[in-house]
Amino acid sequence: MADAKFTREQLESYRDATVADLLAPDLKLLFVGINPGLWTAAVQAHFARRGNRFYPALYRSGLTDRLIDASSGYRPEDLQHLLERGLGVSNMAHRATARADELAPEELLEGARRLDELVARERPKVVAFLGITAYRTAFAKPKAKAGRQEGNLRGAEVWVLPNPSGLNASVQLPELAEKFREVAIAAGITI
Repeated sequence: MADAKFTREQLESYRDATVADLLAPDLKLLFVGINPGLWTAAVQAHFARRGNRFYPALYRSGLTDRLIDASSGYRPEDLQHLLERGLGVSNMAHRATARADELAPEELLEGARRLDELVARERPKVVAFLGITAYRTAFAKPKAKAGRQEGNLRGAEVWVLPNPSGLNASVQLPELAEKFREVAIAAGITI
């Protein structure tokens, strides 16, 4: 695939666009981001912005057998691989923004309600939220800490992991990959 290139103006045209959930037929592990970025909306692939560490963490954790580059959209064989591994990706809020702090708290609260319905329907074993602040707001749990949460969401274990954005410098890739590995094991995915 050719590298996608966008001007700032072109990316801005994707503001408020949505990206469909990625849901494996036999969903085991559902990753939940905060919301799609403009680049992700432009190419219609989750965590597509170069510098995002989601796919490198998947690979280093053993969840995927290859490093996926979604910066120009998904290659069919990469998309198929994600689905065969029982992975899914959704978001707390579905509208694309340049930064997550552009979302209103009400959007995250509504996202929690929608996720409850999604998890009830799709039945993943584990739901892994990528970002503690958004999780705290959406589920009204201001003191939640990263890691495995008490209780569950419609029968699914709930984990909160670091946001894989390249802007989250407090967590390095090896630590992020180890956290992904933990949730994969909890979801029963062979590493």
